Amino acid sequence: MGITLDLSGRVAVITGGTRGVGAGIARAFLRAGAEVVVCARRPPEAPVEVAGRSAEFAAVDLRDAEVVREFIGRVAADHGRLDTLVNNAGGTPYRLLGEADATRHARVIDLNLTAALNASLAAYEVMEHQRTRGSITMIGSVSGSRPSPGTAAYGAAKAGLDHLARSMAVEWAPRIRVNTLVLGMVHTESAHLHYGDGEGIAAVARTVPAGRLAEPDEVGDAAVFLASDRAAYITGASLHLHGGGERPAFLHAATVNKEQ
Repeated sequence: MGITLDLSGRVAVITGGTRGVGAGIARAFLRAGAEVVVCARRPPEAPVEVAGRSAEFAAVDLRDAEVVREFIGRVAADHGRLDTLVNNAGGTPYRLLGEADATRHARVIDLNLTAALNASLAAYEVMEHQRTRGSITMIGSVSGSRPSPGTAAYGAAKAGLDHLARSMAVEWAPRIRVNTLVLGMVHTESAHLHYGDGEGIAAVARTVPAGRLAEPDEVGDAAVFLASDRAAYITGASLHLHGGGERPAFLHAATVNKEQ
């Protein structure tokens, strides 16, 4: 018997849901039947849609707590409920620690950690008063559990995000479930900025045990699962979506040494 993930009648907010991983998550929720609201600072170049259904867009600066609170309240008022929040907004430029001052690094932490805290607190205000239970999913990264040279502030923020989710899961149980999707490398429209051309992306993919990068819609499928009734007993968990992670460097070194 197959597993049916039907979110018809439910309302989901996806932060940073206009492109890349966020758009993949939004499409997955649309396919599952949910009403989807995506937010970002700028509107998407094209509507986020799939199978004839479209996500609603709102321009929001997630670093402004009051703006976020008003946005989440408006979504709940317009749709009559809020079932799921996916904290996906984030990102970082490549910047070595010594190449910028603490203030610039703190901006990365604000975007990747404080913004998710703002949105989660606003969602909590709505969800705690609903008859139906809610769920919050953080989009984390493997950078939060290993050294992240060039993106150290980002890695620190993602580590904090995972801890924040586990603490929320305890404080807000049983009404609100909170989990983290820990992502590895994902093949988005911006992949070339991180991994180079097609050859570079293929070379990076070969370092993943699964032999490829994840697709945004695969991240979306996992997020839909965590929001669904099939995950009703899953909270405070970290689900790794990384294709097996990264092969240990010593295995490559041993292979090269053997060939020599």
